[in-house]
Amino acid sequence: MDTIDFKIDNDGIATLTIDVKGRPMNVMTPEFLQDLAEAAKRVADDDKVKAAVITSGKDSFMAGADLVGLVDTFDERTDAAEVYGWCRELNQLLRGIETCGKPFAAAINGTALGGGLEICLACHYRVAADNPKSVLGLPEVQVGLLPGGGGTQRLPRLIGIEPALQLITQGKHLTPAEALKAGIVHEVVAPGQEIAAAKAWLLKPGDAVQPWDAKGFKVPGGAGLMHPAAVQTFVVGTALLQKMTNHNYPAPIAIMSAVYEGTVLPMDKALDIESKYFTKMLMNPVSRNMSRTLFVNKGAADKLVRRPADPPKQKVQKLGVLGAGMMGAGIAFVSAKAGMQVVLLDTSKEKAEFGKDYSRGLLQKRVEKGRSTANESEEILKRIVTTDDYAKLSGCELVIEAVFEDRRIKAEVTAKAEAVIGSDAIFASNTSTLPITGLAKASTRPKQFVGIHFFSPVDKMPLVEVIVGEETGETAVAQALDYIQQIRKTPIVVNDSRGFYTSRVFGVYCREGMIMLSEGVNPALIENVAKHAGMPVGPLAVTDEVSLELSYHVMSQTKKDLGDAYITSPSDAVLIRMVDELDRRGKRFGKGFYDYPEGGKKRLWPGLREHYPHAKEQPTADEVRTRLLYAQAIETVRCLDEGVVTHPADADIGSVFGWGFPPYTGGTLSFIETEGLAAFVSEADRLAAEHGDRFAVPDKLRKMARKGETFYGLARKREQRAAA
Repeated sequence: MDTIDFKIDNDGIATLTIDVKGRPMNVMTPEFLQDLAEAAKRVADDDKVKAAVITSGKDSFMAGADLVGLVDTFDERTDAAEVYGWCRELNQLLRGIETCGKPFAAAINGTALGGGLEICLACHYRVAADNPKSVLGLPEVQVGLLPGGGGTQRLPRLIGIEPALQLITQGKHLTPAEALKAGIVHEVVAPGQEIAAAKAWLLKPGDAVQPWDAKGFKVPGGAGLMHPAAVQTFVVGTALLQKMTNHNYPAPIAIMSAVYEGTVLPMDKALDIESKYFTKMLMNPVSRNMSRTLFVNKGAADKLVRRPADPPKQKVQKLGVLGAGMMGAGIAFVSAKAGMQVVLLDTSKEKAEFGKDYSRGLLQKRVEKGRSTANESEEILKRIVTTDDYAKLSGCELVIEAVFEDRRIKAEVTAKAEAVIGSDAIFASNTSTLPITGLAKASTRPKQFVGIHFFSPVDKMPLVEVIVGEETGETAVAQALDYIQQIRKTPIVVNDSRGFYTSRVFGVYCREGMIMLSEGVNPALIENVAKHAGMPVGPLAVTDEVSLELSYHVMSQTKKDLGDAYITSPSDAVLIRMVDELDRRGKRFGKGFYDYPEGGKKRLWPGLREHYPHAKEQPTADEVRTRLLYAQAIETVRCLDEGVVTHPADADIGSVFGWGFPPYTGGTLSFIETEGLAAFVSEADRLAAEHGDRFAVPDKLRKMARKGETFYGLARKREQRAAA
């Protein structure tokens, strides 16, 4: 067996040590499942074997299913009957382990998630090592799935329906101590002692029978239509899930259904119910979208899949940050937290120190919540040196400017910094809209000038956009990516353009909301439909948050830069009225599209109706949703068509993690693939005819639709040609 080491000791206890070669963590590959079936049969058939321990040869126990394989299953249009058969085989394998008549114990030496925990649940006894970095859980809901190896049936029978549903529908992770308290594991021991503890239990006399196979078993807390507590759990739980998911995520409801139906049936019938629901979810595009973008593509980005290969790996030891406003202060915090020495510079020492206060506040909250000690926080603060003296930047390997979005100011700080930093240092701009190629004209070393676009608040937002200017060299790109990996953010790499990728498409979302407002669409309808569609914030509210003043400034700067080439949008008039005429500049000014009463909840400004009267006929919710989502997706296609984005994975990651495009879609390009390219083009043509050329699709997309091509399919072909 290639994935399991099988050894029998003098007491007749077989130890099955899982070690899937070539993987940092054990995952359920077809080879592993075949080996596990062979090992289980050997335990059951060999008279020399009295019992068995299942453990891992890696630091973790098992991460569950191979998500790349699951994505391929959907993309290759695998037959539903085949998926169901695979799931039933897994359940029959695990059922065979728990009913073979010989006791199995799980020695959980590290993290056990998904299928890894389901293997443990099929064992008669579970011992977990008290490893502070280990977690146990069934997180399948986070990729649009439900546990397919008995998790929806064994866990409720073990700890009760309500606590099991809380864990499974939310994909919660538990520490070993929490799992012990919940009743999921029987024992927690010091690391390295888990196998010995498991064997000690196996040597005790007793029957190898799971609780649910014992005569007279009842689900803890009750189950079934006639049990009041169970009925309340399902009625209330279903309502809460509908409110949380807005019907966009089918997996939580499928989990509720599988548990509801399964817990009133014998285990074998219950597992069949689970397999059917698992198959239904796996064949749903939501699981493909979420698995591909949130885990497979994000994982590749975190490993710097776009990094140029030739430049050597380099860590930033000393970082310069120009500008101690909210962005600069956030960059300083995450960098110091990652262990770097940070020089935080502003026009005065007082302003720089005020920026450092941002870190003080965040660290104080961490101490209060028990996530850090006072000494650890103090060490982080010591790494941030505040100054107004550019000479202090000497020795910085990387300098990031985060000053106001003004070319003159950015050019001034670029020149001052380059005068004192080393000849091989990299200079980066944190601009959100100004083209990097233009900003690099102020640099004496444009090959070492790159864009590093953070999102606010920096300490919370996971994405960083690396922008490659016309003269940016590979070393600058590589070192920018190395730095982003140091601060544990997810990078995407895009080519230069006005607004790059994320700001450009995010701006389209905001503008479409303002355009609908100008047409007389009820602003409450716009905002509520946007959130119901899965956007975290409505387009008017998010424009308030970034500030109408900033949007007005970007619009004015773009007009100035483009001159006659500038294409006026109906949203321009809205910005001009709100800022120039009404002095409603956004949230930080206390008033914008919303009012922000002190100590109260924000509310849409009642005066909007006076300036933008409601049209007699309002669009349907579906029409508003379509306009908001299609506008973003079409602009993404233009970015891909123009070479701003070079891979669909970067487009999807950027849209989900950058500005919050609905995760169930997988991102803007996965959304188009889910709609179907031909159907998407047809609907876009309708929108263009009714609302204007902003909905017109590029010819390339039209050709792809006619040929039956997809974005990821073409990307895969390019990668295969490059590897050949």
